[in-house]
Amino acid sequence: MRRLINKKYIFLFAVLIVTGCKKSLELTPKDQLSDASFWKAPGDFQLAANNFYYGLQQAPEYIDNNSDIAFGSGANPVSNGSYLPAATSAVWDSCYSHIRGINYLLQKAPESKLGTAIDRWVGEAAFFRAYNYWKLVKTFGGVPKIDKVLDVTSSELYSPRSTQTEIIDFILSDLDNAFSKLPKQSQLSAGEQGRVTQGAALALKARVALYMGTWVKYHGEGDAAKYLEAAVAASNLAVTSNEYALYTEKGADSYKYLFILQGDDSKEVILARRYYANRIVHNWTRELWFNAMVPTKDLADQYLATDGRPITQSPLFHGYNTLTSEFQNRDPRMSMTFIVPGSTIFFEGGLMQPTYPGFTGSNATHTGYMIRKFLDETIDAATFQGAYDFKEFRYAEVLLILAEALYEQNGQISDQDLNRTINVIRSRVNMPALTNAFVAANGLNMLNEIRRERTVELAFEGYRRDDLRRWKIAETVLPQALKGVKFTGTEYQQRYPDLKIGSDIQVDENGFIIAEPAAARKFLPKHYLDPIPLQQIQLSKGTLKQNPGW
Repeated sequence: MRRLINKKYIFLFAVLIVTGCKKSLELTPKDQLSDASFWKAPGDFQLAANNFYYGLQQAPEYIDNNSDIAFGSGANPVSNGSYLPAATSAVWDSCYSHIRGINYLLQKAPESKLGTAIDRWVGEAAFFRAYNYWKLVKTFGGVPKIDKVLDVTSSELYSPRSTQTEIIDFILSDLDNAFSKLPKQSQLSAGEQGRVTQGAALALKARVALYMGTWVKYHGEGDAAKYLEAAVAASNLAVTSNEYALYTEKGADSYKYLFILQGDDSKEVILARRYYANRIVHNWTRELWFNAMVPTKDLADQYLATDGRPITQSPLFHGYNTLTSEFQNRDPRMSMTFIVPGSTIFFEGGLMQPTYPGFTGSNATHTGYMIRKFLDETIDAATFQGAYDFKEFRYAEVLLILAEALYEQNGQISDQDLNRTINVIRSRVNMPALTNAFVAANGLNMLNEIRRERTVELAFEGYRRDDLRRWKIAETVLPQALKGVKFTGTEYQQRYPDLKIGSDIQVDENGFIIAEPAAARKFLPKHYLDPIPLQQIQLSKGTLKQNPGW
């Protein structure tokens, strides 16, 4: 359903704009609200906390184009390892800007003498400080830890980098503090839907702890057990809270509808970047129509056949010879993530049009695959006015974290734990349960199957590159060629007989399209972390050290 933006969200920005635009001799810092007229009542802290929500991830943001499962409109310097240190970084600048505002609220809280009346807004601030440091640490590793408001004379302006472990521990501490002050999801009123809850603090803690636990385990850099235990505890508490459940209101098509308007505010959504009809909108549907992000063969081949076996083992797999054969007898999430050629897709004017890939021109798909996930079915979305939310924290991820962390702890996972995690997710799309006996009987590897489930369930939501890095397999996976559909000798070649192999498209020795050859791709040890922005190193007067290899 369409929602109108809460007027309180707008009010804060109006105050900020007016404060920043006064043309007078008032020397109050223009990036702050006046202390003389603010921070006097709990509502003031709520208004200030509203601003933090605009730091949430705005969209899929095509982050997975930086990995092996997606390709965009052309070569991607991050994906293929050709990028160089930049003067500035939007991640660095945005996160530290938000952290400054958050620290300001946390500083004013004890000064206000409002006590527990503002605990909830202090909890939201702690959550968002953790969230912004999380974005920094997974990008750069250790960064300067700034936990108070600085001015131009503060010595902390030249703080050296804290270690990755120190930042992660700081994040987990902030999330524990936030959890103690935040309400449960079930305690939110109708007008409060979309605000941070205890579940959001648990979901972020589980995400961060799993990342760090697997990072130190596979990179050999610390105490993995400590963080894996924290990931299990946080995700398990979220599960046993009974506050969340998978979205199933659309039956067999629920996975498709979860990511568009119908899934907004469902029980699966823990926290989302919210959009509002006629107020704050986006254009993802149109951008995806024109292939701003398309799947690759690497992703397509990960979807199991409907008997639960990989396509290399299943007799149900129909091969690649027709436009639709590889989609037959596959995990239903495949056809709700990819556009099956010839299927009908909602377009402008409310028309449902049969859709086929194109390989040349401005809207070509470079792999022959097209994305179905996130395509809304409303006139608004078709005319640059998409209003569905981006569900950044959802219950399915929590279940996947719990399963992976349990396995990583002990090198095994019980069928009972599989039934309350991965098999809950599989049941939504009527896929066979994953069991230890099935893995053994089919010569599979349980860890690989847990990782496969994570990859297909969370495809295009921005996790893949981080996963490859924390598992320390990016150096193996990312230098490989990015490929697409099988073209040579198939219905694709019959449908597009004028396409010349070698000039219009490139194919490998087996006839699969090559979107980017292995020769053009690399991943070096330095790529496990991004370079610190050069301007920040210069401004630090030598206290900020660059990441290794950069």
